[in-house]
Amino acid sequence: MAACDACEKTTMFGRHIRHTHGGRWERKAVHKSRQFKPNVGKHRVMVGGAYRRLNLCTRCLRTIVKD
Repeated sequence: MAACDACEKTTMFGRHIRHTHGGRWERKAVHKSRQFKPNVGKHRVMVGGAYRRLNLCTRCLRTIVKD
C-alpha cells in the first residue's frame, strides 16, 4: 500500500550507513539507499454517514479511536 488516505503519508527515501566497515579510518563507510515505508492498512471508517474502506496509517487510526 502506497499512501495514507487521511494524511497523505507516503514512502520516504534515505540512506543506510554501515559503520562497521573494515580497514583503516581513511576508508569511507558504505552508504546504501533505502526506503522508509509507512505502516498502512485497510480499515472501514464511517465518512459522511456511510462506511468507506480507507488506507490509514497507524497514527491516523489512533487519532480516529480517540474521537
